[in-house]
Amino acid sequence: MDVLVDKIKFSNNKDFCLIGGINVLEDYDSALFVANHYKEVCKKLNINLVFKASYEKANRSSINSYQGPGLKEGILMLSKIKEKLNIPIVSDVHLPDEVELASKVCDVIQLPAFLARQTSLIKAMAKTNSVVNIKKPQFINPSQMFNIVNKFQKYGKEDLLLCERGTSFGYDNLVVDFLGIGVMKKSCNDLPIIFDVTHSLQCRDSISEASGGRRSQIFDLARSGIAAKIAGLFLESHPEPDKAKCDGPSALPLDLLEEFLIPLKELDQLIKKQKDLNII
Repeated sequence: MDVLVDKIKFSNNKDFCLIGGINVLEDYDSALFVANHYKEVCKKLNINLVFKASYEKANRSSINSYQGPGLKEGILMLSKIKEKLNIPIVSDVHLPDEVELASKVCDVIQLPAFLARQTSLIKAMAKTNSVVNIKKPQFINPSQMFNIVNKFQKYGKEDLLLCERGTSFGYDNLVVDFLGIGVMKKSCNDLPIIFDVTHSLQCRDSISEASGGRRSQIFDLARSGIAAKIAGLFLESHPEPDKAKCDGPSALPLDLLEEFLIPLKELDQLIKKQKDLNII
């Protein structure tokens, strides 16, 4: 099944697209700089791009965590970036009241993993013209994504992306079940699968207020995701990850973006040429 985002076609059987950007808006100038760098690299490599940035991080554990500029100021920033660079935009929404304003700017609105069972939020998102990216909750098995998809469809929304972002493995650790990608494809009528490599790297010291990460393993995990024949890769970068206000330990250094994407594109093209075996 194909899903169109602006003029970009997301499909598990076509060249992978990149949902790439930063974790959260810190200020307009830095976000514009990152977005422009993504655009230049993706244009050079012929990779379709949807720029991602959160206007607010409403699901942080600690009250001391940076939350972003908020809905109105953040959406204004994203609107300016979209207009200036002529690129599609994705951001996550957390409350039904946010959805209408966010969807006026965002080509894709994202359902956070911890909120994927919230019927009132799903209903509000389904009423928009934006594509919806559903983050798979860390606490459910892949086949249960059918229930979330079915709920959207009952409210009339068909243009959906499914995003793998790791599964809880004990306390404060995530693992990625790549067999689950095939399960989601089968149970959800081959909807486009996105692999969120950045958030899958998260881990936490139990006494820390902020999420830790395993940035050094980002390439290993990204290659594994691409090898599962997916529609898109979700990636967060930062010019100085160690100074990022949120999730820096999992972010790719921005200056490595091109070097990071080149072999992934080569691998994706190789995988997509191969015929799937119908093994029962």
